[in-house]
Amino acid sequence: MSRRTRPDSTAAPTGAAGAAARCTVTVCRGCCCGTAAKVPRVDHEAQLTDLRTTLSGIATIRRTDCLDACVRANVIVIQPSAEGRKAGGRPVWLGQVNDPGAAADITAWVRAGGPGMAEPPGVLDLYAFQPSRRVRAELHDE
Repeated sequence: MSRRTRPDSTAAPTGAAGAAARCTVTVCRGCCCGTAAKVPRVDHEAQLTDLRTTLSGIATIRRTDCLDACVRANVIVIQPSAEGRKAGGRPVWLGQVNDPGAAADITAWVRAGGPGMAEPPGVLDLYAFQPSRRVRAELHDE
């Protein structure tokens, strides 16, 4: 009997429609960022549901407990797809994403390909920030 390794048929596809080809959108919701106490007048769960609905089949949406960037509430990180990373895309951290228009801009950008594949709408520059190296590294370890 051969000892050759066989391709794993359960591996995620890497084609354009496959999970590996998708951007990942990580939304901070388990700590103070996703609460009405810190950010009143924002329906945090509705925002997360809207992202999941509008990006279904296009991006992987992850909810996380805390990104440790609590100075900026309502943090969303857009990580590039494998193709986007090869094209030079890097994760983009956005804080204080409290405006429904900002969420719509994020959706449009991710639909266009996200980091490395498409230029972000200029208005997202208002939300962009760089967290510490430690915080960035922890996000990539998950």
